[in-house]
Amino acid sequence: MSELIDVSVTGATVQIRLNRRDRRNALTTEMYDSLTDTLVAAEANPKTAAVVLSASGVGFCAGNDLQDFLSTPPTGEDSPVACFLSTIAGLTVPVVAAVHGAAVGIGATMLLHCDYVVADSSARLHYAFVPLGLVPEAASSLLLPRALGHLRAAQLLLLAEPITAEQAHQFGLVTEVVEAGNHLARADQIAAKLARQPTRALRLTKQLLRSNEDTVTGRLREEMAIFRQQLGGPEFASAVAAITQRRAGTRDAPAQ
Repeated sequence: MSELIDVSVTGATVQIRLNRRDRRNALTTEMYDSLTDTLVAAEANPKTAAVVLSASGVGFCAGNDLQDFLSTPPTGEDSPVACFLSTIAGLTVPVVAAVHGAAVGIGATMLLHCDYVVADSSARLHYAFVPLGLVPEAASSLLLPRALGHLRAAQLLLLAEPITAEQAHQFGLVTEVVEAGNHLARADQIAAKLARQPTRALRLTKQLLRSNEDTVTGRLREEMAIFRQQLGGPEFASAVAAITQRRAGTRDAPAQ
């Protein structure tokens, strides 16, 4: 585990914090390995309801550490960066991001794989690939046009100009904008709300939201198959029992 990644667990929430303040949380191969290991462990634990991804220092993430990237470039699908991206893209555990300051390169594209993004007013998203002679990664060339349309995605990727938290919110790239310094507290609130939900239903719903099945009939079949499983499962039985108990308590309560 890298010392540059802080990990803690609070109830059903796994907290991951980038902690490379002196380099604005630029990611190294060692950090990618730690992030992947932590996410894999969170996914494997059926009690995990949410992951909160945040950062220390003046900004969220300055992208890849270029010197580290040049010395150990990704050479295949088993490279640290590729493993991290495939892992975060494949999670069924909801991921809540708390973003402040600069989110550059992969610091911005990884947010496309999160399920709730809280940005404070200082946040800036910057898809800075073309100026480096590179191309987008993290499936952002697919996900940005899908979310924003071709023209706006082309604006972000071809011109590579940073956008503010408010612009990102207008574009649908962050869920909400909060006052500076309040991003992590708000992300923790969202994670706590997620943790109060039935965990398996939560994960299965995210799985459906991320499904590659893009026809109505296909999605209907996929939803109904999972729906039937949940209908006969303990989470539904527990929820019905709780509702029945509340109704019984209301009926039995003395009149005021």
